[in-house]
Amino acid sequence: MEINEYIESGALEAYLLGSASEKEISELLMLKDRHPQLQDALTQLEEDLERIAQHGAITPPPKTWSKIETEINEITRRQNFTGLKITKAPSINDNDKKENAGEFVEVQGPSSHMRVHKLWRWVLGAIFVLGKIFLAFAIYYYLETRQVKQEIQELKQELKNIQKK
Repeated sequence: MEINEYIESGALEAYLLGSASEKEISELLMLKDRHPQLQDALTQLEEDLERIAQHGAITPPPKTWSKIETEINEITRRQNFTGLKITKAPSINDNDKKENAGEFVEVQGPSSHMRVHKLWRWVLGAIFVLGKIFLAFAIYYYLETRQVKQEIQELKQELKNIQKK
């Protein structure tokens, strides 16, 4: 009964999701060798997570790979990279998963800065300037209203003084 409680404790899920501590991982690996039903539960959880991932997967638009390929080729042309080979993306069939596991190439761009189209720079500049103008008008009208309220208070005081006489 102890192994069933361990399975239901959530330790297996934490291990699969990568949130388990080193102590929990070593304990799980030790128990996994002793109890075959723990290995079966782990396999079942992995399969369940895989099914959930496949069910929630979103297929990209059809021309996504060609756009990525064009962008990479443009980067390599601009910066004269050599030796970068682009291969066709592997299909997502179960048979192809193991065969195409090593075909991905890690590509890291040279900069972490975001490029902004020139039109947006002008639009953001205009918004900034208009914001400053509106702020100036708001301050002006706030001060005007405050002055008018003070004058109204002074006139009320004068009226009270006149009525008392």
